[in-house]
Amino acid sequence: MLVHATVRAEHAMRIAPCVALSIDGLLAGGFLSACAPAAMGPVTVFADPGKYEYHSCEQIAAQRTYWRGRELEMKLLMDKADQGTGGAVVNVIAYQGDYVLAREELKVIDATARAKNCDAPRRP
Repeated sequence: MLVHATVRAEHAMRIAPCVALSIDGLLAGGFLSACAPAAMGPVTVFADPGKYEYHSCEQIAAQRTYWRGRELEMKLLMDKADQGTGGAVVNVIAYQGDYVLAREELKVIDATARAKNCDAPRRP
């Protein structure tokens, strides 16, 4: 039994540096990915950064109007829900995802408009 425990401890001591190096590599990769060039577009979770790449300036302006209205609608619904009992839960479940999506779409639209040199009103 003692021999088995000793072998197990030696095995753990040999593997520990490899695990530590793997974790360090993952952390370094995460930090370096944050240094990606801005030309790749804004970092988003829900919106596709290349979604509006082939849109004309007029189409981009129409999409900006739609998503700005959607963002405002979600914000108003979130404010209204905050006034009631359990509003924070309702916000997270019902509105937060759509609100984040609208904000990210606006980020992508603004970045695309800047890249295409479209004359566009700035977001408030």
